[in-house]
Amino acid sequence: MCGIVGYIGEKQAQSILLEGLSKLEYRGYDSAGLAVYNGETIKVNKAKGRLANLEERLAVESLPGVLGIGHTRWATHGKPSDENSHPHVDMAGRFAIVHNGIIENYIELKEELMAKGHVFTSETDTEVVAKLLAELWDGDLVSTVQKAVARLEGAYALGVISEYEPDKLVAVRYASPLVVGVGDGENFIASDIPAILKHTRDVYILEDGEMAILKPDSVTLMRVDGTPVERETMKVNWDIATAEKGGYDHFMMKEIHEQPKAIRDTLSGRVKDGVVDLSQEISLTKEQIKGIEKIHFVACGTAYHAGLVGKTVLEELARIPVECDVASEYRYRNPIITDKTLVVVVSQSGETADTLAALREAKKQGARVIAITNVVGSSVAREADDVIITWAGPEIAVASTKAYTSQLIAIYLLGLYLAQVRGPKTAEQLSEIVNHLMALSTQAEDVLKQEKQIAQFARSMAKNEHLFFLGRGLDYAVALEGSLKLKEISYIHSEAYAAGELKHGTLALIEEGIPVVALATQHAVYDKMVSNIQEVKARGAHVLGLATEGDSELRKTVDEVIHIPKTIDLLTPVLTVIPLQLFAYYACVERGYDVDKPRNLAKSVTVE
Repeated sequence: MCGIVGYIGEKQAQSILLEGLSKLEYRGYDSAGLAVYNGETIKVNKAKGRLANLEERLAVESLPGVLGIGHTRWATHGKPSDENSHPHVDMAGRFAIVHNGIIENYIELKEELMAKGHVFTSETDTEVVAKLLAELWDGDLVSTVQKAVARLEGAYALGVISEYEPDKLVAVRYASPLVVGVGDGENFIASDIPAILKHTRDVYILEDGEMAILKPDSVTLMRVDGTPVERETMKVNWDIATAEKGGYDHFMMKEIHEQPKAIRDTLSGRVKDGVVDLSQEISLTKEQIKGIEKIHFVACGTAYHAGLVGKTVLEELARIPVECDVASEYRYRNPIITDKTLVVVVSQSGETADTLAALREAKKQGARVIAITNVVGSSVAREADDVIITWAGPEIAVASTKAYTSQLIAIYLLGLYLAQVRGPKTAEQLSEIVNHLMALSTQAEDVLKQEKQIAQFARSMAKNEHLFFLGRGLDYAVALEGSLKLKEISYIHSEAYAAGELKHGTLALIEEGIPVVALATQHAVYDKMVSNIQEVKARGAHVLGLATEGDSELRKTVDEVIHIPKTIDLLTPVLTVIPLQLFAYYACVERGYDVDKPRNLAKSVTVE
């Protein structure tokens, strides 16, 4: 995810663009850049790192002009560097563009353009768009942009300026957010409303397949095929602080609601005709995949809980023995590692110190390492043999939500990819799993519709100082994550247990009125789970149950029940975790604590 801003009007663009980028830096912060038309030519200044680095450069060499575009980057293609930063230009520097999204067919386009003499200077997918505009130039900026986007596959929000028509700023949206701000003698584009809210509260929200042509005194909307679009502007009534959170009270809630999109984005381009294709990300040969004798998942905190799900998933799909280790313990227990061991390290930030140390130890002992991370160019991504990027976008709240569900999706993709080669399941069986996987984003949206019911239970339970989560199989792995979410932001002491273990000691802690959250979505152990719930009910527990749609039996045993959409047991963790995230959020709010910045914790743990 990246941040785009653009300006056309009578004021100097540079300060407006920088100010807008400062409001969008949460969308990406590994590089930033501006392109401004100075009355004769387009000048570009960009820098690796935080926006402050670009500001330092501009303090020395400013960019005068009243037309410009800016960008803050969350790397997708190419490591963070000055060269890979946006804006990108054509060879003659007559077109400049900024882009948010992924151009899936960029390799094909790049090869075609190189054959025609275009020289590329970056590793990005975005640069092909600038070169394509130059190749397709027909004397009209709007029609040239239309021809170019007709060739693009994937997701994009684009801002385009050209020396040929310096009275226009063209914007296009397909599957990546873009808003147009309407001012008095000036107009704006941005990835999010906060970037322009200081200057105007009248906006258009572009829809997929729409483009906007901005001049200083007008905005014209149309479909990319040229069909006119008539729409009233929307009046923004939020204050700036709230708008940065997209209208939500906290980043955590915003990120919980972004999970359906994060799921879709992480799946995007990786499933083709019902088959998982990770060949562009994983360089293992078929022979190497067939030769894997053991897999180790290594991670910390929430990512470790994703690894626990991964253990069951990969053993079921690929029929390979899997261990899951806390990264801070892994290298100190002298694990048995050979060149037939595949180590999968999972880290949201890609900078987690313990995970990075475990990665290095595994490689030193000859293991092949695959990283699952949310940050392109991070240390984990650079040092692993192969990388599966999760496209959750920047996660601001300390308590991880959308990064976790995206990690699960990446793990399912990895499991299916290995299974397709190793062959323990038929193509028909794998195809059915893929079909259910592709439905998860919509089903996640359905879970979020039960927010009010979950909030009501959370508020009623928030006065308690102790709480238990129970589950069996995959439900136990999710129970651990639900417990972590609750304790890290609400400070309620909570524990998660494999439900069958209760009678081996922990049942002594169950007393009248104590809240218990019981997950019961795994059919193979469903009857056993119901028996465990009856054990805590018999001792006075107040139980919230989680079940799948169509389950009318659990309600007879628990006090309250939340249903998730029906899917195969293997995929339920993606859906069951969402009510637990909401439960933790509302318990924290009820207790009056800071949701996004819990005490003693940091987003990225870069020390051991």
